Amino acid sequence: MEQELGRGVASWCPGATGVTGAAKLSGGASQETWSFDIVHPDGHIGAILRRAPPGYGAAPSRAAGLAAEAQLMQLAYEAGVPSPRVLHVLQPRDGLGTGFIMQRVEGETIARKILRDEKFANARPLLARQLGKVAAGIHGLPLAKLPKLRQMTAAKEIAELERDYRRFEWPRPVFELALRWLRDREPGPSPEVTLVHGDFRHGNLIIGPEGLRAVLDWELAHTGDPMEDLGWVCVNSWRFGEIAGKILGSDGHAALGRDVLRHDAAVPRARAIHRARDDRPPRFRNRNRPVAATGTTRKMICRTNRHPPS
Repeated sequence: MEQELGRGVASWCPGATGVTGAAKLSGGASQETWSFDIVHPDGHIGAILRRAPPGYGAAPSRAAGLAAEAQLMQLAYEAGVPSPRVLHVLQPRDGLGTGFIMQRVEGETIARKILRDEKFANARPLLARQLGKVAAGIHGLPLAKLPKLRQMTAAKEIAELERDYRRFEWPRPVFELALRWLRDREPGPSPEVTLVHGDFRHGNLIIGPEGLRAVLDWELAHTGDPMEDLGWVCVNSWRFGEIAGKILGSDGHAALGRDVLRHDAAVPRARAIHRARDDRPPRFRNRNRPVAATGTTRKMICRTNRHPPS
């Protein structure tokens, strides 16, 4: 891989003489990720290659695509939203497939460490407020500058979930209940349509001792209700056992409130999404699989149906 990366690095990084330390990373459920250093007279530059795995074709129906992802990350970076700077979008002449190269941001993404290690003790009380500000920045990116993205509504998302579920022809009471619950509480059209990150949660955030450093994995980005990002980051699945009265396991639940969000009137909508798990039948409460968020239901369906009975 070092040889492949090094062949054309000088064409997009002036002064570069090669690459070193290429290593494939284990993270990333749908894309292939490599870490390496660009050798440069001014000092090594840490970089990350994100590309489609060999033999991987068009983006799945829910994914924005790697080219769109790179464009979104660069727009965010230029707008001051903490996102890695995109160094190069892969071209056919690179011989590396489809993807892009971004500057490496050092830090931690593993939730267990962020929520419990002493190293991040000072960061934890800051995270909720930082995330509120970053969410507002993402939702404030001009729609006219965005690449072509899906526009989603709650009704459309629920319909897609049900279609995917029915396709397996494997009835499961928990999903029947979840889908019925979602249809009964579908909030209607959003009063505001913005860019939505689509997977704004632990695992896709780089955290340092001082707090949030970067937002990763924009592949599920779309336009829609900005409250989707706030509801998603609040669900139990991304609290990893740190549930009571906290967001992302950090103090300052109210920090995602009106003083850090530009869409003040919509804050009760996000809080309703957050509280929705307590509005379910008693036997479904206090579980780490809330049916309130469509994103969580989607993941439940995918995980349960990986190995359907023969």
